[in-house]
Amino acid sequence: MTVREIAAWLGGEVVGDASGEIREVAKIEEAGPGSLTFLANPKYEKYLSTTHASAVLVSKRANLAKLAGRDAISAIRVDDPYLAFLRVLRKLNPGPEPFPTGIDPTAFVSPDARVGRGVVLGRHVVVEEGASVGDGTKILHGCVIGKRATIGKDCRIYSNVVIYYDCRVGDRVVLHSGVVLGADGFGFAPNKEGRYEKIPQAGIAVLEDDVEIGANTTIDRATLGETRIGRGTKVDNLVQIAHNVVIGEDTVIAALTGISGSVKIGNRCVIAGQVGISGHVEIADRTTILGQTGIPKSILEPGKVFFGTPAKERRVAYRIEVLTHSLPAMAEELEQLKRRMAEFPKSGRHAPRRTPSAKPKRKNR
Repeated sequence: MTVREIAAWLGGEVVGDASGEIREVAKIEEAGPGSLTFLANPKYEKYLSTTHASAVLVSKRANLAKLAGRDAISAIRVDDPYLAFLRVLRKLNPGPEPFPTGIDPTAFVSPDARVGRGVVLGRHVVVEEGASVGDGTKILHGCVIGKRATIGKDCRIYSNVVIYYDCRVGDRVVLHSGVVLGADGFGFAPNKEGRYEKIPQAGIAVLEDDVEIGANTTIDRATLGETRIGRGTKVDNLVQIAHNVVIGEDTVIAALTGISGSVKIGNRCVIAGQVGISGHVEIADRTTILGQTGIPKSILEPGKVFFGTPAKERRVAYRIEVLTHSLPAMAEELEQLKRRMAEFPKSGRHAPRRTPSAKPKRKNR
């Protein structure tokens, strides 16, 4: 594709030569002739003067002074250079297709299961009684679709995924290898002998449309009702989502996060890696939770950023972090003051206490 064709496809504006041929995409510091790169983070502006790319995707507000005099490099101004780069990447580097075609002879489909048009089932896939797989869905090797489970249209399910009985998956959902949807929630009650009795997990787990779940993530079924992941939400690898959790739409959750039972998370939240959320709390819409934060109680005001354990608003948490780093020096200063105060009585004398002088006698006039 030429620079002109890419700009037209993205709805961008070319600054410089629009006739250059683009053969690949690359990082700005590694790009060579024939490469398209992008600049979204100001930290990488320094590479504008040294990159060998043929074209750079930049924002419409970008300062192109560092490209002055570099006629071999063109710029394409777009609204969001990062998203534009991802679209070009998908177009120029679609990657290999891991899914086979058709239904492998080793796959087992129950006679009363429903499989739609154009479905792909890899080796040793099992679709149990009453299950349903929508049109165009592709399921790779070794997956198990439990009794009465439903999967929507155009989903991509990678190897060794297990979807338990009665669980529901919407359209265009992506499940990476090792995902387990609908295992029992962690529910046990101690009896009078101190032994634990299992609490029946009679609910289901539901993934709405356009959800993507990373490898080896587990989403437990509800004790009663539903565990539900909202439309467009993306969950990273190795995340634990417990029973009766409800997550809103377009929320992103990074790896190694643990979400306890009955938590409610709003729409468009950002939860970074290794976050721990206690049970039965609520997280408001557009909340951002930074990495390794512990959430012990509800966050009810939307749009705020939290950090630390227990979680505090970011500006407060950062001030505490700064003071924490100063504690050794402050402790040393305190010890010095204590030593000086301890030495004070030994090196000096207490001033004598002043007694009031006798009042002068009044003279008779």
